[in-house]
Amino acid sequence: MTVLARREWLPRAQAHRERAEQWTTPHLRRRAAGEDHPVEDFLFEYYNFSPGALARWHPGLGIGLVDAPEHAALGAYRTDGSVSRVDPARLERRLPGLRWTQALLTRTRDTEPRWSCFGLHEWAMVHGAAEQRRHAGQPLRLGAAGTDEVVRSHSLQCTHVDAFRFFTSESAPLNAHPLTRDDQLRFEQPGCVHVTMDLYRLAFRLVPFVESTIVLDAFELALDARRVDMRASPYDVTDLGLIPIPVETADGKADYVREQRRLAELATPLRLRLLGHVTDLLEREGATADRPVARPGVDPDPSAAGVRRS
Repeated sequence: MTVLARREWLPRAQAHRERAEQWTTPHLRRRAAGEDHPVEDFLFEYYNFSPGALARWHPGLGIGLVDAPEHAALGAYRTDGSVSRVDPARLERRLPGLRWTQALLTRTRDTEPRWSCFGLHEWAMVHGAAEQRRHAGQPLRLGAAGTDEVVRSHSLQCTHVDAFRFFTSESAPLNAHPLTRDDQLRFEQPGCVHVTMDLYRLAFRLVPFVESTIVLDAFELALDARRVDMRASPYDVTDLGLIPIPVETADGKADYVREQRRLAELATPLRLRLLGHVTDLLEREGATADRPVARPGVDPDPSAAGVRRS
């Protein structure tokens, strides 16, 4: 075990918190005022990881912190004398979830990206039910009728189960494949903007067993992906300082694919880092990948986050 004196680890924790607070502070201010930003607040609302948790730094397994009452008070830590460290015994309960995560990251890494969805999942979430749309404060660029026509005139190619499950009843039958949780390993692919966003969830599920800077890296990439997601959505987001991507047009489709490719390129090294962390944790526990993978949809990880409608 490597042991860090307080003068060594505290600056790291403070730098992590300051970096997180550029996102958490405005979110908390808006929440207290009863305001909502459909882009900037999305990751806090969709994923079950609190602003406080995002701002908290963890050193990861094998690092002891001297004089760290902030960490000693956390249930995942044990303290011997003046040294607090992540309790390795708590890793065992995470093993089924880690094996599932390893399988998901590996198969996504090895799958050819697809560039044919054009962000129409957001359109499919309001098709035929515009009055029930989540972001009621944002007008539809083309109106309800225009939005419905875009969905009807395109082939829906969504491959992401957590987007598909929010399709309206009118949209779901129009998708190329009816997706269920059991299909996730088969269809998940690295060109999907939502798959890039979900790297954030996979990252924070590794806390506190990995150094938590990777969580902020994943958060910031997910926020980038969310901006693209909303720019390509049926909503008018110009009042949010974003330039719409009109995916109903040929030029808009080309712009969306360029953004997809950019995000996928940024996601690749992050995915590999996460896969390396997961593999290291499994090897530490002797839990190799050849064991049965937990059935999709039954996530045995007690820290697993629920997700809400996007």
